[in-house]
Amino acid sequence: MKLYNVPRNTKIKVLGNIRIPPDAPQIETNEVLQFYHIDGMYSLCKNSKDEWVHLVAWADVEIVTNGD
Repeated sequence: MKLYNVPRNTKIKVLGNIRIPPDAPQIETNEVLQFYHIDGMYSLCKNSKDEWVHLVAWADVEIVTNGD
C-alpha cells in the first residue's frame, strides 16, 4: 500500500521506496513508524527513538496491527 492511502495516526512498517529529505534521520526497510499525516511530498512520522522522520508520500508500507 502507498503511504498516501494510509489513514492518519496509524502505525506502519516501511517496505520500500524509501526517500527522505536531505539531512533527515535515516529510515530503514521494515522499520515501524507512527504515521501522523502527509505534508506536501513527505510525511510526518515518529520512529522508535521518538525522532521525527519524513518518509516520502509514495513509499510502500503496510499497516501494523496490534498482533504484528
